[in-house]
Amino acid sequence: MSSAENPFHEWVQLEQPRLGTRVTFATDDFFAAKERLIQPAEPVFIDDKYDDHGKWMDGWESRRRRTPGYDYCIVRLGVPGVVRGFDIDTRYFTGNYPPQASIDACCDDADVPEEGWTELLAKTTLQGNAHHFVDVDSEQVWTHLRLNIYPDGGVARLRVFGEVRLDLAGVEGIIDLVALKNGGRAIACSDEHFGSMHNLNVIGRGVNMGDGWETARRRGPGNDWAILALGHVGIVERVEVDTAHFKGNYPDRVSIEAAMFDGDDDIAPDSDRWKTLLPESKLAMDQQHFFEGELQPVGPVSHVRMSIYPDGGISRLRLFGQVTSKE
Repeated sequence: MSSAENPFHEWVQLEQPRLGTRVTFATDDFFAAKERLIQPAEPVFIDDKYDDHGKWMDGWESRRRRTPGYDYCIVRLGVPGVVRGFDIDTRYFTGNYPPQASIDACCDDADVPEEGWTELLAKTTLQGNAHHFVDVDSEQVWTHLRLNIYPDGGVARLRVFGEVRLDLAGVEGIIDLVALKNGGRAIACSDEHFGSMHNLNVIGRGVNMGDGWETARRRGPGNDWAILALGHVGIVERVEVDTAHFKGNYPDRVSIEAAMFDGDDDIAPDSDRWKTLLPESKLAMDQQHFFEGELQPVGPVSHVRMSIYPDGGISRLRLFGQVTSKE
């Protein structure tokens, strides 16, 4: 799905398994396994595929309910987060989708919480074979979600858009300030034709060229860029730029600027607040690049803007430093 089709593209997908998110319970998943609900791959339909339970469907699907009640599925987030929106995706479910759904949330240590649930999304009408993007207005941090379907049926995917929220105040030592697991988030970029900006700060090295940020070939003047918010204000002491798997399409050079922004500030790519952290530096294909002595002192920062020249693909960006205050 392109960013133009997704109204929540600026937010992180909290349901992704590489963050540690798991489906821990379902009242019934007779026709299609509950784990498929959060699979990263887009759902598919295979016309002639059947298994011992009937037609194989790429999602979570319960059997036809013959008693009162409804089915539900519990998702335990790998990292605590604030939810900004959902996509309840019923693609390829036509005569077997649930007519309605709602979502509850809670904060708990158990895999399958029994109480403490709060309604996050009221009962909502669904259509078959469709995306359902719904907003959430809550600043609370959650660890679990419960998708309720009325009364039964199948959902291909549940996408959970939001931001990781960890209290890093008081953390000592060097950490990756922009890592997704520490609350870092890509918030804007010039282009992501081939690969999402949200791949830049996920755990581990890229598994292939598609698991990074890659722009289209630039045919005019200028260069591409991406802006990322740190998980907490900090002082960057070491930078890693990884071009893993990018060989004929890595950027020739990279530079990084940093700035301090407050919550209500307009974080624009042309803001006069940006200060040079890493001057323009050469890159090579398919390797990790570490920069330390080259970094210029800019003090505590909340955001960085990585510029690549002129275009191309970056697998990962790491910003190692110490958590600090804004002063």
